[in-house]
Amino acid sequence: MDLLLKSFQDTTVLIVGDVMIDCYLRGKVTGISPEAPVPVVRMQQRENRLGGAANVAANIKALGANPILCSVIGNDSKKEILVQELAKQEIQQHLLIEEANRRTTVKYRIISNQIQMLRVDDEDIAPITTQNEYLLFNGIRQIIDRQKVDALIFVDYDKGVLSPSLIGKIVTLCNEHGIITAVDPKKANFHHYEKVTLFKPNRKEFQEGLGLAGGNLTIEELHEQMEKFALRYDIMYMMITLSEEGVAIYNRKNNEFTHQPTYQRSISDVSGAGDTVMSVATLALKAGVPIETIAQLANLGGGVVCEHAGVVPLSSEMLKNEFHKRKENHNI
Repeated sequence: MDLLLKSFQDTTVLIVGDVMIDCYLRGKVTGISPEAPVPVVRMQQRENRLGGAANVAANIKALGANPILCSVIGNDSKKEILVQELAKQEIQQHLLIEEANRRTTVKYRIISNQIQMLRVDDEDIAPITTQNEYLLFNGIRQIIDRQKVDALIFVDYDKGVLSPSLIGKIVTLCNEHGIITAVDPKKANFHHYEKVTLFKPNRKEFQEGLGLAGGNLTIEELHEQMEKFALRYDIMYMMITLSEEGVAIYNRKNNEFTHQPTYQRSISDVSGAGDTVMSVATLALKAGVPIETIAQLANLGGGVVCEHAGVVPLSSEMLKNEFHKRKENHNI
């Protein structure tokens, strides 16, 4: 484990996609509003954390690697909060393009007595302008030309930064340079990540993307569908997160399917777990870790952050401690 974590330090990862701020408004319920039958929360604390692509960058940084965040944000007061939070974690901001009349995405979560009562999304999900799409791609190309880039992670939350044309150009560019590409897709661009290295939706997203309504697919049915999808879109690795059932991985190179069951733990908040799984899996894949071990590490990492309230990046120390704890208990 020590050698693996040390190898992360030599890895540079571009993170491209939808950046957001997770804002937690914590307070005390003081009664019911006279204006409507809703609780009144007297705010006692406001906390801002990095979300979306910025949270992936925070995970990559905390795991010891070098993240470079690439995105389009609003030209508004919220961008200052984002820039400050990125600076606190020493995350490179070489390519944050400001778009006029666009709002930087902020997810407000109102919490009282450790219970999330309401979430308000303040955002603009329209596609970015053609000019800014050009600037974003050109900036990514220049970064790849200037320095060694080992992997690129698409963080797609359907907020307008990623389009099919931009995705296609970036994937082609990365494949030409031998750069690993990974994505946690959402609905709009689900079928536009042809030829990426790693494709990682959760089970609900995967089934919706395939148009498979109804109950959850069995593990055997998942294997069949993952194999078909990987072949159709020329994807090397498929990873499906299965919530309490763990993680499923398909390796098209060796036609291998792996199901890693979850570990028992106390779940506090699942926010950001997918970002952590993607970060761990991408770094482990670049390090040449066997696919079964990637499933284990991603499963461990995602589970650890679920034990914390709110979006929390996974540090190398947290992952190391969890790995050794499970190993001592013969869970690994």
